[in-house]
Amino acid sequence: MTNKDLFEALRMFEKEKDIPMDYMLQQIQKAIEIACKNYYGGNENVVFKADPEKNSFDVKLVKTVVDEVYDPNFEVTLEEAQQINKRKKFEIGDEIEIPLDPKRLGRIAVSSARNVIRQGIRAGEKGQSLLEFQSKLGEIATATVERVDPVKGIATIRIGKSEAMLPKSEQVGCGTLREGDHVKVYIADVKDNERGPHAIISRTHPGFVRRLFEQEVPEIYDGVVEIKSVSREAGSRTKMAVLSNNPDVDAIGACIGPKGARVNSIVDELGGEKIDIIEYSEEPGKYISAALSPATVLKVDITDEEKKSCKATVPDGQLSLAIGNKGQNARLAARLTGWRIDIRPESGFYGEDEDDEPVAEETAEEVAVETVEETVEEAAEETVEEAVEETAEETVEEATEEAVEETAEEINEEAETADE
Repeated sequence: MTNKDLFEALRMFEKEKDIPMDYMLQQIQKAIEIACKNYYGGNENVVFKADPEKNSFDVKLVKTVVDEVYDPNFEVTLEEAQQINKRKKFEIGDEIEIPLDPKRLGRIAVSSARNVIRQGIRAGEKGQSLLEFQSKLGEIATATVERVDPVKGIATIRIGKSEAMLPKSEQVGCGTLREGDHVKVYIADVKDNERGPHAIISRTHPGFVRRLFEQEVPEIYDGVVEIKSVSREAGSRTKMAVLSNNPDVDAIGACIGPKGARVNSIVDELGGEKIDIIEYSEEPGKYISAALSPATVLKVDITDEEKKSCKATVPDGQLSLAIGNKGQNARLAARLTGWRIDIRPESGFYGEDEDDEPVAEETAEEVAVETVEETVEEAAEETVEEAVEETAEETVEEATEEAVEETAEEINEEAETADE
């Protein structure tokens, strides 16, 4: 293989793996230096010159010109120096660059060089994956499904030139995935450890809905309409508070779009998930009342402003509507506003003392249900993240090792042939 063939191979490698040629040349230089150090008794003073434009590749070992040689790995005599380079007049103490013959490095040195190149390739791939994921952190990416686990339903997807794992629990609203499908995902987090970088991707994260509206609603993208808060129970319901920074623009109307076209598009992407859009307000009473929609709130009494606790009064016939199925409406409203909301009927509970804090059996049960559900949800979220992280780490490591082994062997064979 000629130098031209070597550089063509490096260019192809750069295109496929997105690892710069300069980085690979640095790894080759490092490998040669280590090989020389092992073979020439610690002499790693190597002059490495590579010019991709001219397809030139040259390696020389530097030694010192001496009167009498004590260490041939570092020194040459004046006579030997003149024979090596007859064009230059050498003196004692000068340095001379001696053309390096890779065939003389020996198998151990070559093996060490291969390991260095292999590690360099792996580090380069990790670095590129990390940069690619970090550039998309907090954003929506369109990914391609490469394979789906028939048992667990975990989808391996490709984002750009990197892979990530989408667990079954995070595939809300995208139906049954098949190889070759295109799916939108939210890059919730990027982690890097000894096994390599990997992305935590999701379709259940509240940020996914936020980004979908930013893509669908020009007023949000331009900053005219601002999304103040989002609370979500993926696959079921989402509440979103919006605020218009222009008095001539209706924030809710902009999000809904003509004949509901904008919000319906997002609902379709989420698989029919219901979306409640409310207007944000700096006044807690007004904001909380809107958050409890579709129920009508008669009044909101702030019981503890520091702890953000309040009591919302609703008509007797709308108590169940305000609380929602299994407390969902009240729970989403509390998360959206950040307030602890105690929902009471207009007539009050039977036996309630108006002078004391109202403690009713029905309310206590609702609070207990809400607390248990929140605890279960938090535990589930932590478990899902750990499972995603562990599965992603193993897959990234396996994929990287396979690519490293194949690519390293090709580069090593090409480099050795080129030197010959």
